[in-house]
Amino acid sequence: MSSQVCKYPVIALNSNTFIPLVGLGTFKIKGRALIYRCLQVALESGYRSFDTASVYKNESDIGEALKELLPEHGLQRKDVFITSKLGPANQGKDKCRAACLESIQRLQCDYLDLYLIHWPGTQGKKPEEPVNKELRLQSWQDMIQLHKEGKVKAIGVSNFLQHHIEDIILETSVVPAVLQIEHHPHLVQDNLISYCKEKGIHFQAYSSLGTSVVENKLLSDETIKDIAKIHSKTTAQILLKWAVQQNIGVIPKSTNTDHIREHGHI
Repeated sequence: MSSQVCKYPVIALNSNTFIPLVGLGTFKIKGRALIYRCLQVALESGYRSFDTASVYKNESDIGEALKELLPEHGLQRKDVFITSKLGPANQGKDKCRAACLESIQRLQCDYLDLYLIHWPGTQGKKPEEPVNKELRLQSWQDMIQLHKEGKVKAIGVSNFLQHHIEDIILETSVVPAVLQIEHHPHLVQDNLISYCKEKGIHFQAYSSLGTSVVENKLLSDETIKDIAKIHSKTTAQILLKWAVQQNIGVIPKSTNTDHIREHGHI
């Protein structure tokens, strides 16, 4: 994407493309009207990065919304950063390639800025089954080829642990551009962050405001609330700033347009 049109700091990836540190997550955001409204407010607020996945079942609506909204904001495809992910049901040789091309088609674009393997495992396989390692390696090899063809500008992984990443690097010598994983003050991934820095992998956090299990505990954390009060910010803004000031990417999601604006001003 063009780094000149993004109000947020951008990070250079190891694939020679740039990713904004702040993006809009779209997990559980469904329905054309709702997606249109959320993306419209996000673009107005300065967001230029949008994160989706095949399993979210919203790629088509996101593609339709961006097709309408980008010209209205004087933007082109190159001015935004679009991420999608390979679903666990599509791990393996050729299946990964087909799934990626289908995501590109649903999003109504010619390429993705970032494509991630969503999970290290495969649907229908137990985590301990050796076939998982073989299938994710096949997926990674497909993604390497897609990158060479220009169908994806960068490739990475999501929810991988260090040994998962080491396996694919050992077999292919290709280092992921991004690791996306849960990270917040109640689940600090220091070891993974250090490993990513060592390897030149951009660390991107999801669930920065907590999950359905820990959300209330995180947003009601007295220390975070005190810091927010001092800086006249919300606890959500402090949680996002905590990550961004460490050059950790964030992709907060919300269907509340006020929250989308709030998350965009940290």
